[in-house]
Amino acid sequence: MNEATSRPAWAASFRALRHRNFRLYWFGQLVSLVGTWMQSVAQGWLMHTLTASAFMLGLLGFVQFIPVLPLALLAGVVADRVDKRRMLMVTQSLLLLQATMIATVVSAGTVKPWMILALAFVYGCANTFDMPARQSFVIEMVGREDLANGIALNSAAFNAARIVGPAVAGLLLAGIGEAGCFWLNALSFLAVIGGLAAMRMPPREPRAHDAASMRSTLRDGVRYAWRTEPIRNLLVLLALCAGLGFQVNVLLPVYARDVLHAGPGTYGLLLSAFGAGSLAAAARMTLLHDRWALRRHLLLGLTLGGLGMLGFAWVRWLPGMLAMGALSGFGLILYVSSTNTLIQMSTQDHFRGRVMSLYTLMFVGTAPFGALLAGGIAQRWGAPVATSVCALFLLGGALWISRRLREIAAREHSERARAEQEAEPLA
Repeated sequence: MNEATSRPAWAASFRALRHRNFRLYWFGQLVSLVGTWMQSVAQGWLMHTLTASAFMLGLLGFVQFIPVLPLALLAGVVADRVDKRRMLMVTQSLLLLQATMIATVVSAGTVKPWMILALAFVYGCANTFDMPARQSFVIEMVGREDLANGIALNSAAFNAARIVGPAVAGLLLAGIGEAGCFWLNALSFLAVIGGLAAMRMPPREPRAHDAASMRSTLRDGVRYAWRTEPIRNLLVLLALCAGLGFQVNVLLPVYARDVLHAGPGTYGLLLSAFGAGSLAAAARMTLLHDRWALRRHLLLGLTLGGLGMLGFAWVRWLPGMLAMGALSGFGLILYVSSTNTLIQMSTQDHFRGRVMSLYTLMFVGTAPFGALLAGGIAQRWGAPVATSVCALFLLGGALWISRRLREIAAREHSERARAEQEAEPLA
């Protein structure tokens, strides 16, 4: 009996944690992400308290994500050229500084809406460089064999924090206020920075393209992604569905305060419901999946995400809204995690940082316009109409995936039939 068969079946879902470096990173990231979600809840609630404007919530999302557009591709080039662990220590330290700055102005009682917007922009700049480094660093910690599981466990950590962070923040907002949530987030960054510092990484091998110019390195990465059909299709679909269809979180303070006439506790509960569904999807992704299973996840995820979002928009009963939010969260993360895994499975290692920067650009870089659109529609026609528009983008993506899967299945069937015919011996 070999080692793989002697381990219990559930152990395969956590196999990436057998790598020491990944364990250090994963547990530190889990703590830090709880703090990040607490800050997100406190920031959105603070802005809505100061302005009572759905449009300002959309503008906050726009400002936070707009740095991705000019910086994401540059961040991918940098991630392919430098030591990713050191790069992450720099970006996480900058995020700690940003959290400290917003905590300070709120504690001093001098916070204004423009300050929240300015510091959200600072967060967006640091996070733009953090994301491609973080995404492409996984393979260095776990190797190609456990890459898919490492990606899934990272998603599980993100979504576990998405449950805990908002729920805790909803309780703490009433007790210690927004400033307390911001200070706790600042402290949480020490966990991931400490984990990165404790890693023992092998010496970094020199890359042949390190001597190339930044412009040519960037151009090579974009050309590679565009000419690789599976990567190109996945990135374009992600831009449309994630950028324009994932913006319900921006509007959750409106649902809590104006639709349900409730407080920050309900706001945190709504976010946690989306997080619970997302965590279930991330747990499903820790299992072994072949390419066809991942392709089917794209269709299932977009369909469930769109239907759940439509239900959330129009149900006026809190338990029903929580159920629809969980269904939508399950679908959205099933789709995003499958997209991430398929892209990384299709990418050559020396292009990984640049391709993941394109992933960031399509996933996050389109979000400013989606957030601004959702906020503007909500301001004019209400949050349910804006959420329904987002859902229609998801369902439209599901229809495209359905047609594309039929085309791929027919092509692969034809190729198998041709191969079998050529393999038949001559009479």
